[in-house]
Amino acid sequence: MSLFEIFIVAVSLAMDAMAVSASSGLALKRAGLKHACMFGCYFGAFQFIMPLIGFFCGIGFGGYIEKIDHWVAFGLLSLIGGKMIYDSFHEGAEETENRDEEKITSPKNMVLMAVATSIDALAVGISFALTDNVNIWAASAIIGIVAFVLSFVGVLAGKQIGSKFEKHAALVGGVVLMIIGLRILITDLFF
Repeated sequence: MSLFEIFIVAVSLAMDAMAVSASSGLALKRAGLKHACMFGCYFGAFQFIMPLIGFFCGIGFGGYIEKIDHWVAFGLLSLIGGKMIYDSFHEGAEETENRDEEKITSPKNMVLMAVATSIDALAVGISFALTDNVNIWAASAIIGIVAFVLSFVGVLAGKQIGSKFEKHAALVGGVVLMIIGLRILITDLFF
């Protein structure tokens, strides 16, 4: 597999992470470089680790993981998005602003989002195990770096959009997360 092909795979894998980062940047009132780095690090790290796990688990568990990966991603993103939507209707504006930041950027939530957006990278790692000409360390590094960059950019882009939707940013962010989860599910089930 060529470097260019790995880069294209990395970009396609990072699209969900970028979209989730953008929706989170949208919901965070004070999103900045700190948040962009945080999302980039979490998503980049998981996008780096998951292909390695998939590669080394490879042939033994590949069929089982591919059968449920889309359901796991859908469930996690729907849970997080649903919670954001619920909170947008049930808390005061000032409470929501502070709590949203704490909830969205909590380590638990960050790990859940990173896992949900990197499950497809696990499946790619499995497919790499079946290919003789892939350096898994180099491929995983490229995938992780691309995910970091696109997630970083996603948070900052979401912040720009969020400033225009201040009152409904958490609601919109939650809806976007649920749509991403549904898209993952539909794509894996029907295409």
